[in-house]
Amino acid sequence: MTDDPLLRLERELGLFLRRARAAAASVSRDVHPDLDPSAYSLLSAVAADSGTRASDLADRLGVGRGTMSRQLARLERLGLVTREADPHDSRSHPLTLTAEGERRLDAARAARREWFRSALDSWGAQELDDLAEQLARLNTALADRARATGRDTPGA
Repeated sequence: MTDDPLLRLERELGLFLRRARAAAASVSRDVHPDLDPSAYSLLSAVAADSGTRASDLADRLGVGRGTMSRQLARLERLGLVTREADPHDSRSHPLTLTAEGERRLDAARAARREWFRSALDSWGAQELDDLAEQLARLNTALADRARATGRDTPGA
């Protein structure tokens, strides 16, 4: 085992990300059995910014507009999201969750929070706050690096 803190961090983050991907798949199935794991974040984004436009959402999430359109169409078919014409702009179709989408998303979020609560039951409030603070620092450093290099990921 190495004592190099960066290698240890890389290993722990890799494990965390693998677990996060598996958890995202599980949570998305909790929302709807046919929901793609990547669509869960889209559903959450619509919930957080009801009335947003698909193009703004695509920009914010860093996906192409075609991809966004396909994912939204699927969410509409599942009865989780609705798009309605903006009476002031015929080209705009603000997005909102349906009542069923809200109900399912709320239930999945509550189950996820309870899972975390249970998993971190032995942690004190200060430990949780410290971890959140360090993760915020990490996210800021990674975002700063991405802006400085024009790349979101490392590579040759």
